Amino acid sequence: MLNVFETQQKLAAAFGPSGQENDVANIIAELAKPFADEVYTDRLGNLIACKKGEGQAKVMFSAHMDSLGLIVTHIDENGFLWFSNIGGLALWRIYGSVVRFRNGTRGIVFIHGKADPKEPKLSDLYIDIGAKDETSARKKVQIGDVAVFDQPAFLMGDGLLASPYLDDRIACVILLAAMQELPKTANDLYFVFSSQEELGIRGAKTAAYGIDPDYGIAVDVTTSGDIPKYKPKMECKLHGGAAIKIMDASVICHPHVVQWLEDVADREGILHQREILQQGGTDAGAIHVTRSGVYTGAISIPTRYIHNPVEICALDDVDACIRLVRAACDISL
Repeated sequence: MLNVFETQQKLAAAFGPSGQENDVANIIAELAKPFADEVYTDRLGNLIACKKGEGQAKVMFSAHMDSLGLIVTHIDENGFLWFSNIGGLALWRIYGSVVRFRNGTRGIVFIHGKADPKEPKLSDLYIDIGAKDETSARKKVQIGDVAVFDQPAFLMGDGLLASPYLDDRIACVILLAAMQELPKTANDLYFVFSSQEELGIRGAKTAAYGIDPDYGIAVDVTTSGDIPKYKPKMECKLHGGAAIKIMDASVICHPHVVQWLEDVADREGILHQREILQQGGTDAGAIHVTRSGVYTGAISIPTRYIHNPVEICALDDVDACIRLVRAACDISL
């Protein structure tokens, strides 16, 4: 039986910014192989685990492997690293963050002294790796190297899990856990661990085109509205169960899929809540417009502090999502 916390620890510690997901994919592939009929990687770096059923329909589940990153664009004479973003970084959230490069070099993100910390620009931030000068820095880091947040995953009180990159490694954990105890179904199942979601849901687009599914279910985090003075108002909350998406900025989920997910959750006694995300999107945005269109929905994990160096979710919500993904494997409208 897969341990959710230990698996999240392992995936969160793996180096996997958008476009460089190999380390994460290798871990997932080893975990998925015993429960899949075929595991392969496509040209865009998507990892796809297939589990054959009776061929009634093709169902694609998608959770993205990639993470946000900081890519080095300039190294100055004092050895400080200036960078650009890979994905949607909220700049004011990352001051003081510890980051790590693939080769193990660590640094800390700071803002230069003349910048306005309330309205920072990307050009105001730099990484200090402790180099005495440019020559020293270039022995450790090169232009184009990418850093990721380097924080530990840990358990908190009341069944909460804190970790970097819950977005979206926790959804990868959910797909793996769902695969483990899954009996043969009427449908052929494709569990996609997608690449480059943070750069515009790129991996899911090519994966869905190649698979040509009848149904698509994205699994991703969603904002939790149960934090002080959160705006805009958000109904989803921790310990509220699996969030069944109605819409976000990338997709209006098919109403029949939404109803089917709610009906099966009711039937199986799975705690659930409805989700409308006013900003942001998921792999569902690419899946639903593939070829002539796909019946598409999404299952979300309520998560606090998305796109911060550390994010928080509830383990009971994760369990509800695992159960709902398993049930969704039998989808038939």
